[in-house]
Amino acid sequence: MGSVRARAAAGATVVVALALIAAGTAVLLVLRGNLQNQAGLEAEVAAREVAAQIATGTAYDKLDLPDGDEHPVVVTAEDGRVRAVGEDVRAVDGKRVGPAQGAGGVAPPAAEDEDGEDEDDRALKPGEVDDDVAYRDGTAEVDGTVADYRFAVVEAKDSRGEQATVRAGAALAPEQDAVGSVRDAMLLGLPLLLVVVAGVTWLVTRRALRPVEGIRGEMAAITASTDLSRRVPVPSSKDEIGRLARTTNETLAALESAVERQRRFVADASHELRSPIASLRTQLEVGVAHPELLDVPGAVEDTVRLQRLAADLLLLARLDAGERPGGARVDLAAMVREESSQRVGDRVPVRTGELASAEVAGSRGQLGRVLGNLLDNAQRHAVASVRVAVVREGEWAVLRVEDDGPGVPESERERIFERFVRLDDARARDDGGAGLGLAIARDVAVRHGGSLAVRTGSVFELRLPVA
Repeated sequence: MGSVRARAAAGATVVVALALIAAGTAVLLVLRGNLQNQAGLEAEVAAREVAAQIATGTAYDKLDLPDGDEHPVVVTAEDGRVRAVGEDVRAVDGKRVGPAQGAGGVAPPAAEDEDGEDEDDRALKPGEVDDDVAYRDGTAEVDGTVADYRFAVVEAKDSRGEQATVRAGAALAPEQDAVGSVRDAMLLGLPLLLVVVAGVTWLVTRRALRPVEGIRGEMAAITASTDLSRRVPVPSSKDEIGRLARTTNETLAALESAVERQRRFVADASHELRSPIASLRTQLEVGVAHPELLDVPGAVEDTVRLQRLAADLLLLARLDAGERPGGARVDLAAMVREESSQRVGDRVPVRTGELASAEVAGSRGQLGRVLGNLLDNAQRHAVASVRVAVVREGEWAVLRVEDDGPGVPESERERIFERFVRLDDARARDDGGAGLGLAIARDVAVRHGGSLAVRTGSVFELRLPVA
């Protein structure tokens, strides 16, 4: 029972078994009821035929009684004497019936009608047959053989006013044989049918789950080989298993991309760190050997570059780990004024345009880092001016940074947001850039529910939802 196939087969077999048992029981009950009603109708017809003869004045010894094997009949008087007995009928319900018209005969037990009233208490007129009939199941001994019968009891009065009770039976053996045959057929066919259901369910489930086993095997092979370029087989069906295979391949593709991105990140970070560390070591070694040749400003510059790069890498690590921004309110206009006031002495001045009041929810430090990175990028590529503005567009706060530089080629407007990407490697390296500023800015924007994109060649637009 550890496999899905076994559980599915067992579950289907149990459900079918319960359904068949319930249906078979209902069929047997209905069949038995119908056959009993048919036997009761036959017994009533036989009883009424005898009662009609009594009502018309036929003497008891002249009554035309049916064959005892088919319809055993006993006619009793009001005082319980047996007035007529069918041929070869010896006992009813285990009680002997005396000779016809004798004084010592013992009448069988009185029957009640469907309303629970005693048939013998009904008042009938001479020559009348009671319209009501009572039924009961019992046994009768006919010619030495005891069998089950369905008895019908009918009251009648002869022309002299004497009341008689006619009890006629119909054999239940055909009903019992039919019910027994159907029951035996069900008991014989049920196990065979359950075996077929279990086998078919097993085979169908095995066939349906075969692609799942292929997916599992391929995933195990991928895990063992660590080759994320492999993909699981996709069945041709458009069912849940097909969707599972396609989703699995999409997950593998995303995982491969993430791993490859991480590898490139580590390699690029190592490359970026190697250069300033090597430069700083060289300067320090020269300073130890020749103190008069120590380039202190250069060493400080390399140290600052290392510090910035380490800070960028730590921030990216926190962002990749899922660090969520805070819920503080940040006024973008005030943040722009503060940042621009600190850049008065830069090579390219920062001018402010429209500064609409717009508060957003998030981290003041991270959003300040985004603004600083955008301004650094604009100053690095500007010719003479950098302009920053904040506007409101509906439920969005929009921060635009524009420079008068050559702009970003349209084909590169998405690539520049990748990590360690520099369109001009030599100039960016000289200026201390590592190609992480724009990547950090976009990651922060996305985690604040916004976006960062290049709208035109030299205009960067940061959109954030208003708090």
